[in-house]
Amino acid sequence: MAAAKVIPLRQFIARYPPVVNMLLRNRENILCRHRETQRIKQVQFRALFQNNPRFWEHPATWEYFLDRAIADALVEELKREMAARAAQRAREAERDTSATEPEAPQEPAEAPPEESPADRPTNFGGEARRYAEMDQPERVGLLQRTTEHLSALALDPGASPEVVAEALVDASRDAALANRASLLEALRQGDDQARAYTREMVIETHKMVKSTIRLVDSAIYDDDLVRAVVQKSNGTVAQHMTRVFLTGLEFLLYYNRQVITRGIATRIRTRFKRDYKEYYRSLLPHLHEDYVSLEHVFLGGMKALSEVELNKFSTGFLVHDVGKAEDIEYHEGESGFDRETVERHVKLGYKAVMDKTNYPREAALITGYHHEYYGDPRGYGYFREFLAAYKKANPAATQDYVMSYTMEPLIDYEVLAYFPAKMLEIVDVYDSLTDPNRIYRKPLTPEEALGMIRTQFIEENHKIDPILFDIFLGFHEERIARHGS
Repeated sequence: MAAAKVIPLRQFIARYPPVVNMLLRNRENILCRHRETQRIKQVQFRALFQNNPRFWEHPATWEYFLDRAIADALVEELKREMAARAAQRAREAERDTSATEPEAPQEPAEAPPEESPADRPTNFGGEARRYAEMDQPERVGLLQRTTEHLSALALDPGASPEVVAEALVDASRDAALANRASLLEALRQGDDQARAYTREMVIETHKMVKSTIRLVDSAIYDDDLVRAVVQKSNGTVAQHMTRVFLTGLEFLLYYNRQVITRGIATRIRTRFKRDYKEYYRSLLPHLHEDYVSLEHVFLGGMKALSEVELNKFSTGFLVHDVGKAEDIEYHEGESGFDRETVERHVKLGYKAVMDKTNYPREAALITGYHHEYYGDPRGYGYFREFLAAYKKANPAATQDYVMSYTMEPLIDYEVLAYFPAKMLEIVDVYDSLTDPNRIYRKPLTPEEALGMIRTQFIEENHKIDPILFDIFLGFHEERIARHGS
């Protein structure tokens, strides 16, 4: 197979992402070369794609190539399609400006974010630009295909853990970065226009989250394999977003099992006075100590999450760092912690999800409130600003409960925190401390990270919830026991 006559498929798709749909549409053949025997065969791209929508990114036994003549023809076809779309947009713009009837006033569009460190390969490994260059139907189509692949794996009793791990990592990355690219575009639009623009993306993301939950909750899921696959992927931020989403989802499922089958509420209640009461008295100082109980920590008492809540909370976990689209150098860069940048990413993400999409409001609250840290001065987010304004207007108002499972008590300022945001805080902090890609500080071992969270985020400063953290410790120990190490 002469090198001049073929081009590696992975390289070609990385440079021209839209050609995936063209290869499917044109029913093109690709060349497959066996790594060991060097045997070459022709296979239709569609056949391999239906088995794994990203097969070219994981060449194990086979390498994949495209005939250069076909590649050149596809590039020319792509240029024509792009020119046609540009001409169509120009005609639509001209038609809009020449309309005789005035349009209803639009909300002013926010200024588009400038290119930032988020687009540098060190943060996204060049992936961000690939998703940004897709048009919205291409992003939606990508999510549709990855979701179909996840659904097929969930129904396949012979699916291997390795294939499932790769599929979950690919799907999580696709969903996170496709949403990021879509929201960057949406920020240039008025709210109503943006919601219409992101509608299909929201629908497909919901489907992807549901399929992911089924696989993560199955016996075939292997978190060690998932972490290994994530580490091989490009971009430190993309890796962090993927790990936090999948680990957070797994943590939610573990929490549910503890509540439903292990009677964890009863066990915590028996230890509450000894292990937790003093901590929560500091959060609810206006209550008499006799009233500081488990029922005042969890409004309505500890409960299991419904399927609807799992879906909404998991969606929030997926998009929780979408604000990093604007500026993320504070986390991965050599400059270290930049508070102003950190606060901006949380607020941008909250406003983007809340105002520019039809995602459930719960997802926006998770995005905006997952660094509140119970009002600690080193925390940040909109809720403390909203709460301060509410207290100023209502000096006699108090919060008699620590957290709620539903958003209404949070919006009505009856509680101090939102349950899924407090769960996410733990996963997010833990992953940041153990992230092998940390530059400005050495990554901690899991034991070091857990010890640091206990000391600095619970004992010395009241940031992380101690009950949820102890549940996370059990989750961590179960993972270790499952892998025997």
